[in-house]
Amino acid sequence: MIRVLLADDEAMIRAGVRAILSADAGIEVVAEAGDGREAVELALAHRPDVVLLDIRMPRLDGLAAAAELGRAAPGTGVVMLTTFGEDEYIARALSDGASGFLLKSGDPRELIAGVRAVAEGAAYLSPKVAHRVITELSGGRMSDGARARARTAGLTPRERQVLALLGAGLSNAEIAGRLHVVEGTVKAYVSAILTRLEVRNRVQAAVIAYEAGLVDGGLA
Repeated sequence: MIRVLLADDEAMIRAGVRAILSADAGIEVVAEAGDGREAVELALAHRPDVVLLDIRMPRLDGLAAAAELGRAAPGTGVVMLTTFGEDEYIARALSDGASGFLLKSGDPRELIAGVRAVAEGAAYLSPKVAHRVITELSGGRMSDGARARARTAGLTPRERQVLALLGAGLSNAEIAGRLHVVEGTVKAYVSAILTRLEVRNRVQAAVIAYEAGLVDGGLA
């Protein structure tokens, strides 16, 4: 069961999001908060798998709450849920350690997919956000780490594992041994990763792995 904490200062929004999440038998909303400070306190008390944070909230906004959770509860996945898609919000959310960014105007299925992905240790950006990041923010307005996190957000959990091990300097044979698969499977994963990251070789992929925090994050 994936345990979720929902934080939004609008009760009707919280009710709507809760209803969407409740449609998935594998997700449970364990607590709700009406402001960012309460969200941090409840997250530390309940230790949910995922915290859904609105950006604009009283007392402490969602971005500041995400930063606090990153320090106080690093094992908790954070997903920003907002009506705002401005560049600075996306950049700051990713830089502060959020693993997902969803727009309230998106498909409800994106909400469930995002929660599940982040709970599994992956990252998730709604398609509109991902497109914005790739096409508009790749010119240096985001930090290297934020850009790398955005670029790896679309990888599957297994691809992120392979990328982390690649970044740690392991060969295909060593990765295969670590993951208990045949070397040909690893080669296929590496090829897919290079294509999806739009890089030419393993070295460039390894740089992205380090910048995204996959290697230091212990996935290897």
